[in-house]
Amino acid sequence: MDHSYNNKFSPETVADKHKSVLLSPELKKNQEVLTQRLAGCFDFMQREFSFGSPPVKASIIFFEGLVDKRQIENSLIKSIFINCNIFFRKEQNSEPSHADLLDTLKNKVLTLAEVKTVDNYEDIILQISSGDTVLLLDNCASGLVIGTRSWAARAISMSENETTVFGPKESFTETLISNTAMLRRRLKSSSFKMERLTIGRISQTSVCFCYIENIAPPALVANVKERLSQIDIDAILDTGYLEELITEEPYSIFSQAMHTERPDRVCGNLLEGKVGIMIDGSPMVLVLPVTFPQFANAPDDYYINYIPATLLRFLRIAAFAVSLLMTAVFVSLLTYHHEMIPTPLLLTIISARQGVPFPAFVEALLLETTFELLREAGLRLPNAIGPAVSIVGALIIGEAAVQAGLVSTPMVVVIAFSGIASFVIPNYNAGIITRIMRFVFLIAAGLLGLFGIMITFILLITRMASVSFFGIPYLSPVAPFNNKQIFDILTRRPWFSNTLRPWQEGMKNQKRYEPKPAPSSKDKKGASNES
Repeated sequence: MDHSYNNKFSPETVADKHKSVLLSPELKKNQEVLTQRLAGCFDFMQREFSFGSPPVKASIIFFEGLVDKRQIENSLIKSIFINCNIFFRKEQNSEPSHADLLDTLKNKVLTLAEVKTVDNYEDIILQISSGDTVLLLDNCASGLVIGTRSWAARAISMSENETTVFGPKESFTETLISNTAMLRRRLKSSSFKMERLTIGRISQTSVCFCYIENIAPPALVANVKERLSQIDIDAILDTGYLEELITEEPYSIFSQAMHTERPDRVCGNLLEGKVGIMIDGSPMVLVLPVTFPQFANAPDDYYINYIPATLLRFLRIAAFAVSLLMTAVFVSLLTYHHEMIPTPLLLTIISARQGVPFPAFVEALLLETTFELLREAGLRLPNAIGPAVSIVGALIIGEAAVQAGLVSTPMVVVIAFSGIASFVIPNYNAGIITRIMRFVFLIAAGLLGLFGIMITFILLITRMASVSFFGIPYLSPVAPFNNKQIFDILTRRPWFSNTLRPWQEGMKNQKRYEPKPAPSSKDKKGASNES
């Protein structure tokens, strides 16, 4: 069963822009209005009944498939029939008003955990669309919203996109309340805040905004809240919608938020002063702000010893450079800079390229495009045949192209090695940036050789260093250089020396770990004498 949160901030909805229509005291009129508004909705259900003495007409309304019918039967209707008559027979000397009866049902009869009052049609439609049940009484201009949410949902399973050898295995699901529970189970402090709002004029999507008080800078929290409150769109179906709507650089290819499906990774980022955004219906969570060097971090880093974790981080940084530049450098050397290649290697490459009709640039462009097509085909095909088709297709196409003399063997090896290096990057968004920029560097290498690569690299670094998202420079702590935080990016520091969080302007609680002083030699000697 889902739970309701008080909306501390929310954007304008349809009910805000068009004055909410209040309920009528007449039950029949309320039923007619709701039936007219929900005409064409076959799953809209109404159940009319009477209870008490003298009999009071009542009606419950809900959407089939979103509610727990057994809970409605046993905890709602049955509870009203049994407990209401007993209560009024014992405690009421006269016939109560229908408003008093509604309060009595809410406070003394109904045994469900979540019961609240509603007085307009817009709120009723929103609540029953969320899986609640609404109880209406005759001669009463208010109703009761009863929490009866229950729908088919995917069970908590292992992460598919961010797998680890050690550490937690569970990942987020499409149900918002399950996702918030996984976070609350890990962060039990009252400083951990989760605020709920509704975005989307038609979808009315529930969005959860979470942060840790006194760790997340207040300016960052206020900034994200303000951006979320200004969103006015018909529907929000995934976190990708929010990323584009709250971004500061809408035309940039650089990812400005981290997408993750791991609860432990979200909690780790919240403990560093970041904020998280979850939406109902999406298993991905947005974490922001994020800097580009952080994309080299993997969840495994924090579950293994810091020495191999540091070495693996260096390996990922090297793989990023190889994936980005290797093909472009190889093309530039073959096209413009033969003298930089050792003579034995150059002779081997020339002999392998004999009969190839295309220049090195066209050859590399064709192979890179083919590799991207195979990668996309592997993602879009069913899981049972996708990997087999991509791997077998790469082997067959590569071997056939070499045998036909369309491409050379060294170029195939370079493209394959560059593609394998791109899979080492732990973040999918960073991998997309690498794939796009690889083609840019390849074109620059084909036009100007190493000079073109250097110009493109300088322009790329200049652009990345000039932008900041939510007040954080995108290349921080590399540019501007911060000698205290740079080691948190290049290495995985051991927990016993990681006493402070990464600093952000406005952070009130930076201390993470308080090392206890080691016992003195006198204490040790006294303890041994006592034993």
